Amino acid sequence: MDILDEIVAWKRVEVERMKAEMPEREIHRRVEQMLGTPVASLRRALMESTAGIISEFKRKSPSKGWIKENGQASEIPLAYQQAGAAAISILTDERYFDGRDEFIVDARRSGVTIPILYKNFVIDEYQLFQARLCGASAVLLIAADLSLADCRSLLRTAHELGLEVLLEMHDERELDYAGLEPDVCGVNNRHLGTFITDVQNSFRLAERLPAEACKVSESGISRAETMGLLLQAGFNGFLIGESFMKADSPGEALRLFLTQIPTI
Repeated sequence: MDILDEIVAWKRVEVERMKAEMPEREIHRRVEQMLGTPVASLRRALMESTAGIISEFKRKSPSKGWIKENGQASEIPLAYQQAGAAAISILTDERYFDGRDEFIVDARRSGVTIPILYKNFVIDEYQLFQARLCGASAVLLIAADLSLADCRSLLRTAHELGLEVLLEMHDERELDYAGLEPDVCGVNNRHLGTFITDVQNSFRLAERLPAEACKVSESGISRAETMGLLLQAGFNGFLIGESFMKADSPGEALRLFLTQIPTI
């Protein structure tokens, strides 16, 4: 069993525990009260942005351990927004990434108005309701976690809740998932089982994705020159976390990075 299998197995247990704490009927009732309030569009933000950076709030990862143990969701996401991020990604998995749904609540209360991606291992529609309840704009669905049929069903439910979907693929075998027409197609340069990172993965898959798709390259992007080349390859967005979070001031790290991108 690799780390992704382990995480998904635990997630199934975790979701059942959450359903016991807040029954589905109750979370459905709470979310239904919110459906008249629209959320910011991740796709639009990326397509209209010059750089399209999704800055990530991630305190810990299974491969790197602690990145910023005392990072505050009430401070860093807002600093990202003020520095020029197109959107924010917030890890909400607690066991492996020290994340919480409350981090999105904290970010919104601090003044973040740009789209927030709910980044977790979503395998059950209950988690979509959790994402809407805490203030997310979009959710991450990972092709490697889901059958094509399950992914289609979750995408449909997400849209019914007013959420957009960033559908993450890693290799050619998962390109069929792009046919589901998600709001955003993501290419993860880090293999979720082995943690090997290769940005060439994005260049290799770029031409295989639908021409009209909003495309995001994820992981391993630490140099502005690399991002400039990915822009030329047709990518509209870039999910960047560790290189900013490791800095003393993540917001300032993003601001400096933006000045170094060749096309800006």
